Amino acid sequence: MAAASGVLPQVPEPRPAVFRTFSKPRPAHARRQAAATKRKCQASSEAPPAKRRSKASFLPAKKTAAKETRRTLKGKAQRTFSPKKPSAGARDGDQEQKPGAKTSSLFKNNPEIPELPRPVVEQVQEKVFTSDAFQALDLHPHLISTINTVLKMSSMTSVQKQSIPVLLEGRDALVRSQTGSGKTLAYCIPMVQSLQAMQSKIQRGDGPYALILVPTRELALQSFDTVQKLLKPFTWIVPGVLMGGEKRKSEKARLRKGINILISTPGRLVDHIKSTKNIHFRQIRWLILDEADRILDLGFEKDLTVILNAVNAECQERQNVLLSATLTEGVARLADISLHDPVSISVLDESHDLSSPESEASLEASPPQATDELDSFAIPAGLEQHVVVVPSKLRLVCLAAFILQKCKFERDQKVIVFFSSCELVEFHYTLFLQTLLSDSGALAPERLPATSMPLKFLRLHSALEQEERTAVFQDFTHSKTGILFCTDIAARGLDLPQVTWIVQYNAPSSPAEYIHRVGRTARIGCHGSSLLVLAPSEAEYVNSLASHKINVSEMKMEDILSVLTKDDCFKGRRGGGQKSRATGPQEIQERATVLQTVFEDYVHSSEETVSRAKKALQSFIRAYATYPRELKHIFHIRLLHLGHMAKSFGLRDAPKNLCASAMKKKKANLKRPDLQRKKTQSKQRLAEILRSEYASGMETGGAKVRKQNTRGGPASQPRGAARTPGPASEGTD
Repeated sequence: MAAASGVLPQVPEPRPAVFRTFSKPRPAHARRQAAATKRKCQASSEAPPAKRRSKASFLPAKKTAAKETRRTLKGKAQRTFSPKKPSAGARDGDQEQKPGAKTSSLFKNNPEIPELPRPVVEQVQEKVFTSDAFQALDLHPHLISTINTVLKMSSMTSVQKQSIPVLLEGRDALVRSQTGSGKTLAYCIPMVQSLQAMQSKIQRGDGPYALILVPTRELALQSFDTVQKLLKPFTWIVPGVLMGGEKRKSEKARLRKGINILISTPGRLVDHIKSTKNIHFRQIRWLILDEADRILDLGFEKDLTVILNAVNAECQERQNVLLSATLTEGVARLADISLHDPVSISVLDESHDLSSPESEASLEASPPQATDELDSFAIPAGLEQHVVVVPSKLRLVCLAAFILQKCKFERDQKVIVFFSSCELVEFHYTLFLQTLLSDSGALAPERLPATSMPLKFLRLHSALEQEERTAVFQDFTHSKTGILFCTDIAARGLDLPQVTWIVQYNAPSSPAEYIHRVGRTARIGCHGSSLLVLAPSEAEYVNSLASHKINVSEMKMEDILSVLTKDDCFKGRRGGGQKSRATGPQEIQERATVLQTVFEDYVHSSEETVSRAKKALQSFIRAYATYPRELKHIFHIRLLHLGHMAKSFGLRDAPKNLCASAMKKKKANLKRPDLQRKKTQSKQRLAEILRSEYASGMETGGAKVRKQNTRGGPASQPRGAARTPGPASEGTD
């Protein structure tokens, strides 16, 4: 027994003991685990509010700070420009935190700003003024008095000194001179002198004696105003203007009464040549094409052919003048067609000899010479040219900061900003008007510092009504300050006085266009400045300008954005401590982010503003794809980052299928009736099958009538009535 009892505890009992020790405590362990879980659930049911509060106070700190920043920055603007919030609470928090997170990435993931090439360029400059007075010319005393008293000019410019004597001799001329050098008076003075000196006094009913063609309506109005001033002593000579946007009926009435000096845009004149019977060119003595290269650029070649044929059919002997600041091959071809034995007048050529104009004319008018002359452009001596390289995401903030710096903290500043399309002008005009000027915007007038100047925004582009275009042109001409957003319709020939800065937000498509844009400032010996905004991938454009002897100096983006530190409206979330007063890079970035948030809040405030921003972005991409072949290696659409460009339009996300969205919608709208018809027919067939399978035999007559009406065509009205209760009527709307 002892051995057996000794064996049992040594061999078989440990195994059952093991099973006992692990099998028996299981219920107790399970109970202890259940009790611990219960205590944990009870603790969690009581503790979560405190835990959630602590978690919320830690996680959405950025969101809370962003809310406080927007509240202190804009006041009521938060309600106006904040995007619509979702109904769910959790989604609401995500929606608010998402814009802040995306806005904070304004200075992240940007391409490095390359060092701009610094080519040594010796710019070509013309001598604008001369010491010769108008009294030295053989002009009518009343005309000289009008020039001195009304136009307030006593001495001639270089182009006037060379052009007026040649034109008074009755010679054709091809005149080239820098912008703002007085080319309008160079042909208007000899024209008025010759018309008033005619032996048979001009009568109003004689019709036009002079025809002046200009590319834009604004230039037509400006030329008309200049001619009117010169004709004050000679009241029997009647000037008139024809241009698009005006009523044809009133223009026909003026033509019927008589116009002696006719100023017109090519398209409207062709319209009157084809439709107005009382227009004739029998008395034409002068044919002047001002800004001839721009006329050709706008696609008026066919119109010019119609005009020249109409004038040549009625009058062969006349004096022809072509004028422009830049000469192209198209102008050279036009000179060959319209000019007879012309004199080429170029102020660039200091060794110009008027005694032998024939040889020089033949050289100047040939296409190779015109192409070679594009290698150098005359720059006004008082013009300072700058360029700034800005990453795509920061373009909008940088433009706003520059405008605030010049027009808010400096006095007597008049700025013109050039864009590549009408949609871009409208978008930026509305955006800045609603955010920088609106009572609910970031820079409301009551929040402006005492030392700041009021902002005045205007816009000018071809999509506006003519009355508004004229009003804007006159308003900006006579105002001492203001910001004009415009397209290239304001780049040619317009004499806008006291313009101090030219901003080219979108790079021009050619160096000649660059010259005409910057030529709106530093006119007639005045001083002015220009700024060209480029992306990092477009830095090579500086070399392209240098190859045409255009020298630009670099301006740093940080210097432009630093103006935001002058205004407490752009304070970051740190408030008014000592750190917020520092002008370090971090403070500049925070304030630029606040300004970007203002723009994004407005853009996302409604579906209409988002749609407007998307259309502007689409317009920018279309314009970017139209750069000429020789500049494609600089301005290529594949070099654009769509997400970064969307940021410059106040969009938080890059639109999907931006270029194809409009076409897809149109195609979908066109195909939708067919799709609906197919769906309706399939549902009708299904309903007929179901009726035939489960019919009781009582409605067979109705089915036959329905089939007959379907085949009959015109008797389709009962079919709709019979189909109404059936399942096929679903979705037929």
